[in-house]
Amino acid sequence: MKLSGKTIAVTGAGSGIGRELALMLLARGARVAAIDLHDDALAETARLAGSMPELSLHTANITDRERVARLPAEVLSRHPAIDGLINNAGIIQPFVDFNALDFEVIDRMVAVNLMGAVNMTKAFLPHLLERPEAHLTNVSSMGGFLPFPGQTMYGAAKAGVILLTEGLYAELLETRVGVSIAMPGAVNTAIAKNSGVNMKGADSPDAAGRALPADQAAGIILDGMEANRLHILVGNDAKMLRLLSRLAPRWSIRFMQRQMKAMMAK
Repeated sequence: MKLSGKTIAVTGAGSGIGRELALMLLARGARVAAIDLHDDALAETARLAGSMPELSLHTANITDRERVARLPAEVLSRHPAIDGLINNAGIIQPFVDFNALDFEVIDRMVAVNLMGAVNMTKAFLPHLLERPEAHLTNVSSMGGFLPFPGQTMYGAAKAGVILLTEGLYAELLETRVGVSIAMPGAVNTAIAKNSGVNMKGADSPDAAGRALPADQAAGIILDGMEANRLHILVGNDAKMLRLLSRLAPRWSIRFMQRQMKAMMAK
């Protein structure tokens, strides 16, 4: 689906990949409904965009189903239609082994990273199905196909996003709604700060190693949407580890365990 002239709703649009997605969509000629938990972050996205009329701002908590249910009507009050949804919002957990993780954090990982995408998709999918063409993109993580020690519940929730998206792809094959799942590797964002997590040893929360700039990650995701790709691997680390996890799963897990242990010891 070509993005020019389309209206795309983006969650987590106040920072990181979400902000870059919003800005890049506008640059590609799309209209954007920017959704975020923090109105001040949305205001900064609008400032960077130059307060374009094609951009609308919507403050919402994606874990609040009643609030999410009202979002499509709010978007339609500002835009002529809803042609796409990018479920990008997400948070990481504190770097704590599962055995020491409390249920409050466990529930939050599932509520934001998995059920947030579920809530948004349930609210917006009926509108996507009405369009001549539309697209749904869910953003997971390479942590959804390869475990990262100290991020077990984050990874479990993101793995759920992958299977959710693949299931939707199968169900929507005979419709005009395209479906993609983006799996970023290490990306330079403020997700750790926004998640309330102090992370030693690296600026990126998603993986050890060199982080991809957020604008480059956003560009890869949007290119994948326009090409109607099911799997969008974002970054060379995601591509390499996806292959290794399939060819040598036990070796890959041990490799990542050593990498994370070394990083957290810095």
